[in-house]
Amino acid sequence: MSRLSEIPLSVLDLAPITSGSDATTALRNSRELAQQAERLGYRRYWFAEHHNMPGIASSAPAVLIGHIADATSTIRVGSGGVMLPNHAPLVVAEQFGMLEALHPGRIDLGIGRAPGTDQKTARALRRTEAGLSAENFPQELTELIKYFEGTADLNAVPAAGNKPPIWLLGSSGYSAQAAGLLGLPFAFAHHFSAQNTLPALELYRRHFRPSEVLQEPYAMVCASVIVADTDEHARYIAGPGALSFVRLRQGSPAPLATPQEAADYPYTEIDELVIEDRMSSQIIGSPSTVRSGLDELMESTAADELMVTTIVHGHEDRLRSFELLSEVAERTPSLGRSAAHT
Repeated sequence: MSRLSEIPLSVLDLAPITSGSDATTALRNSRELAQQAERLGYRRYWFAEHHNMPGIASSAPAVLIGHIADATSTIRVGSGGVMLPNHAPLVVAEQFGMLEALHPGRIDLGIGRAPGTDQKTARALRRTEAGLSAENFPQELTELIKYFEGTADLNAVPAAGNKPPIWLLGSSGYSAQAAGLLGLPFAFAHHFSAQNTLPALELYRRHFRPSEVLQEPYAMVCASVIVADTDEHARYIAGPGALSFVRLRQGSPAPLATPQEAADYPYTEIDELVIEDRMSSQIIGSPSTVRSGLDELMESTAADELMVTTIVHGHEDRLRSFELLSEVAERTPSLGRSAAHT
């Protein structure tokens, strides 16, 4: 039996806005996918924070988390993540303390240390020139935790006494070391920083110190995965994600194209090289192809949990991909019911 069938399986959602559609539809699709993920036994459903992106509707994770938690009953719902430099720690504490109070034992607070957006957008979020980088992250994280513990100079109501599990997210070594030193669970963004996955996980485990939260390291890897009935169809529906990356590099992000629009796009030689590099770390194909790729990833990373993000244009294709993935992983509903701290 492969490790894939033994570890929790989770979802990272960006609520993609597709060509010819709108944000309302994207959010409705996310709700339906979360409900399906719960039925299929996925452990958690996280939303990534993105701003100023026409193809992504998950700009306000706290609001979306509340909506999805209301629409489900057992799956954990959280942020993957909240980019702390974009927000006052007090506001994050109030938002997630309220979510935890409303949905006890079902909320996760994943924290990122980078703004995750352009400087113009970051300034609009914070309305100041200060705090637009990751330099103040240690102090802001400490402040955030104090609000939940009730040891800050002011009260963040209802954060005190309603502390959700805090995860540190990363795509390099800094957050890996910080998570280890603080004894927190760590989630690594393999889906866009695959070259750093193994070094970051090694740093996390080497620097880990037991805490009230964890006695041993707990690492989750997030991978980009697309499963379809055939390798050919999986590669075809993966095309829009590749085109989105090309457009992002060009400074012209747009709603997610259709597979045919992606196939017809006049890629340059440089575009092709960029796509080849980008797609090399993604796991795309039929169930047997994906099983092989995921077994290799789990073996090399020794991850305690796998989170998957799937960016395709067709909502039915996305539902089908997560359905097939649950079969590949031999998922059972009992894993989805867990309310464990991690």
